[in-house]
Amino acid sequence: MKITNGIKAIFLAGCALLMGCTSAPKNIDPVTEFQVKRYLGTWYEIVRQDHAFEEGLSEVTATYSMRDDGGVAVVNRGYSAEDKKWREAEGRAYFVNSSDVGHLKVSFFGPFYGAYVIFELDKKDYQYAMISGPSRDYFWLLSRTPRMPEEVKRRLLAKAKALGFPMDKLVNVVQSSKVPAS
Repeated sequence: MKITNGIKAIFLAGCALLMGCTSAPKNIDPVTEFQVKRYLGTWYEIVRQDHAFEEGLSEVTATYSMRDDGGVAVVNRGYSAEDKKWREAEGRAYFVNSSDVGHLKVSFFGPFYGAYVIFELDKKDYQYAMISGPSRDYFWLLSRTPRMPEEVKRRLLAKAKALGFPMDKLVNVVQSSKVPAS
């Protein structure tokens, strides 16, 4: 079968797009001296940019554990008040370069991966983290507890704003004691 230049260009553009999905946005640097074992466990979503896959969800958590293949298992869970039920997505993540750099690629379906860039982290106690996807259109502020001190939240969001994340698209995630055990 002969491959035309047009098909070749589409194929190469698709490959570049897929490979680019695991890159950090320009001027968003992943944390270094990252310790995955300290990051494992449950994190609560405090603020996010809303997307179709999380739209309308409250009580959102992300739980991380080690996989047998050296990767990280990811379970995202949230409550849909509209459907009156919990939604859950299971994925897997792998370090892009080194396990001591907070830059992973994550997949929730098939061979398609997206960037998971930890660009801010409470390295002392691992109590909060800010995450970016492959662009500034993806942002999460996570905490080890369902609520975060307001002064910490304001400081972190000011940093995200200074880095160019659109503040007008953020959603404050409702958290309560309804979160089911994993």
